[in-house]
Amino acid sequence: MSNEEKNNGFNRVVITGMGAISPAGFGVDALWSKVASGECCFSLLPEEKREQLNVSVVGAIPDYDPLKAGFSKKESRRFAPFVQYAILASDEAMAQAGIDMDQEDATRFACVFGSGIGGMEVFERESIVLHEKGAKRVSPLFIPTMISNMAAGNLAIRYGLKGDCLNIVTACSTGTHCVGEAYRLIRFGLADAALAGGTEEGVTNMSLAGFGNLGAITKSDDPEKAALPFDARRSGFVAGEGAGALVLESLEHAQARGANIIAEITGFGSTGDAYHMTAPEPSGEGAVRAMRQALAEGGFSLEEVGHLNAHGTATHVNDMVEAAAWHGLLGDELASKVPVTSVKGTVGHMLGAAGAIEAIVTAISVSRGIVPPTAGYAEADPECPVFVPSGALVNRPQKVALSNSLGFGGHNASLAVSPFTEVSE
Repeated sequence: MSNEEKNNGFNRVVITGMGAISPAGFGVDALWSKVASGECCFSLLPEEKREQLNVSVVGAIPDYDPLKAGFSKKESRRFAPFVQYAILASDEAMAQAGIDMDQEDATRFACVFGSGIGGMEVFERESIVLHEKGAKRVSPLFIPTMISNMAAGNLAIRYGLKGDCLNIVTACSTGTHCVGEAYRLIRFGLADAALAGGTEEGVTNMSLAGFGNLGAITKSDDPEKAALPFDARRSGFVAGEGAGALVLESLEHAQARGANIIAEITGFGSTGDAYHMTAPEPSGEGAVRAMRQALAEGGFSLEEVGHLNAHGTATHVNDMVEAAAWHGLLGDELASKVPVTSVKGTVGHMLGAAGAIEAIVTAISVSRGIVPPTAGYAEADPECPVFVPSGALVNRPQKVALSNSLGFGGHNASLAVSPFTEVSE
């Protein structure tokens, strides 16, 4: 099948830059190193916070200090942590891509960057100010600091991106939907390039309390055994924080400027469950439709799927439903053989940033022919009959891999990611 046949005459979309900040540390190399080796990057909250919040283990960015990260005192006050994380990840991605905005048509360069919950830290702080000191003492910058579109807005200002400037909020599917929308803008010729991703400050008190009281966060007090995606012992997710950023370009645009191409996005699927506020539809049919859309857009057969980078939160229901969806997509025989991995065993659930981080890991996986393990996985669960590697699978060339995100409200998103080749096989 030719490229033209495979892409119906639309633009091919490639990844030329990636950046990350996560519980694994600063940078994509740190992220991949920890994921590929199956390490857990979690820590215990201080004892007083554990008692206050009834949560013990979190995926915090190690030793994060905005001043040491390069922000001025003024910037550290004006940029909420989720914006800071977005900037740090995007600086790395833009630098790796080698983007020179003086050589770009800024009106054709989009920014699609989201956050699931936005500036929770400043929301908490200013809520206390309102309660204790009155309305006149609330910061006049409270709203523009907190609202979740300010990651995209500040990134566009920072780099001079004048194309579409969007913040897609679909809970835990946010990062994947942002990358998928950026892909579509380029695929359909509405942009030449885009900065896309997701960011989250997911270990704030309010976030931990809310998810904890919902029963979604694990009560484990052992960082090494807290997040166990698809494992029979799983008991909920570990909340994480950070950001993932990708630079996407049309193949023509990337080749014209001599860019190094990391991988290719070959399809995107997006569906809704129309079922429940927090629970996925039990059969997983919405996730199946999203995966089918992504594969069909790239012209792939089921036999060509190399692995699934699953949403895999380690909650009882999510993993069971996603396993059912995997079987619904591939059929029982294939579904038991094609590997499934979840990076949430390493960095936790980074909420709105999760899909972007997972797209980065999937891109590296297909480009290097390595399927990473799921950290912590040891005991198979009959309710999740999927093949979850406990160690990295190397020398695994793949034509395509899927990266899934499933969000509260019934939002399903799936990216098809492939190694880049000049001519499709």
